[in-house]
Amino acid sequence: MDKNEKIRNTKNFDELLDAEYGTIGSEKRDDFEKKAQYFIISETLKEARREAKMTQEQLANKVGTKKNNISRLENGKCDNQLSTLYKIYEYGLGKKINLVIG
Repeated sequence: MDKNEKIRNTKNFDELLDAEYGTIGSEKRDDFEKKAQYFIISETLKEARREAKMTQEQLANKVGTKKNNISRLENGKCDNQLSTLYKIYEYGLGKKINLVIG
């Protein structure tokens, strides 16, 4: 069965991910999952900043970083430490971070 046929025969989203990116634990799937998490974090940050009616520059100034760093985070272009995200959300945007590991 070729890839397109596998995709057409999927019954749910998990099967679609398996067909497109391989099973959980494969290198291609792990890469996809990592990029998906970066995307979620970047979109959440953008949304929170816009809700706070702040520019990237205003947020950067508030947390003591550069606008470029906020831009890179919002575009999923950098791998940041949890402490940096904590500072941006908690101090910069007044949001709480809840961490789930599982």
